[in-house]
Amino acid sequence: MKILITGASSGIGEELARQYAIPQNELVLLARREEKLYALREDIYKKCQSIEVIVADITEFETLQEKLKTINSLDMVILNAGISLGHSSDPEYVPTIKEFEKLYRVNVLSAHAVLEVLLPLFKAQKHGKVVFISSLASLFSMPSSKIYSSSKRALNAYAEGVRYKYNRYGIKVINILPGFIKSELTDKNEFDMPFILETQSAVKKIINAISKNRREYIFPLRFYLIIQVLNLLPSFLREKIVNSLK
Repeated sequence: MKILITGASSGIGEELARQYAIPQNELVLLARREEKLYALREDIYKKCQSIEVIVADITEFETLQEKLKTINSLDMVILNAGISLGHSSDPEYVPTIKEFEKLYRVNVLSAHAVLEVLLPLFKAQKHGKVVFISSLASLFSMPSSKIYSSSKRALNAYAEGVRYKYNRYGIKVINILPGFIKSELTDKNEFDMPFILETQSAVKKIINAISKNRREYIFPLRFYLIIQVLNLLPSFLREKIVNSLK
C-alpha cells in the first residue's frame, strides 16, 4: 500500500510513519521541517518498500500542489498536518487575525489543496482512501480553544461532503476525532488534559480504525461521552459549567 502522510515530521504524523513502515508499504512523507523529515526517513527506510520525502510548507498551496502532481499512484492519504494556538490560561489573551488565518490555512484549507490534486487521481484509479485527522475539540468549543475547535468543526463538514461526493467512485473517507494526545500540539496547553494518551497507543487505535474503514472514529470513549452529556444540557446550564472551568 502506498501512503502519503502530511505533517509527518513530528507527533501523530511521525508515529503514523513509524507504524506504517512495514515491508508491504511504500511511504510518502510530507512536512516543511526538512531536517526532521530526513532524520525520520533515515530511521525507518529499511523497514518498508520505499520512502519518498516531500519537503513543503502545507500553506504554500501552489508549490505544494506542484510537488504533489509528481505522484502517479497512491492508495491512501492521511491529512494529519495541523496546528493549535494552545489553550492559554490568560483570560485577556485574544488571538490576532494573522494567527487565526494561519490556523485555518493549515487545519482546513491545506486539506483541500492536497485533495484538489489527489481526488482526480483516486477517481481515475477507482479506489483510494482519504483519512482526516480532526479532533474531539470539534464537538465542544471552550473559550480558550474557539479558533482551533471551529477549524476542526469545519474540517468535519468538509470531510462529510467529500465522502458523499466520492463514495460512488470507490473512494473511502475516514474522519478520526482523537482527544488529547502527547505531541508538540498539546505541549502548548497550560492545564491538566483529561484522558491524555501516549502517542504510540493513540496511533495504534487510529491505524486500527483506518484498517476497518470506520467512517468516523472518536476516542477516548469516556471523553466523548462527557462531551455528549454536556451537549445535551440546556444552553444556560452548559454555559454555567463552562464558565466555572475558566
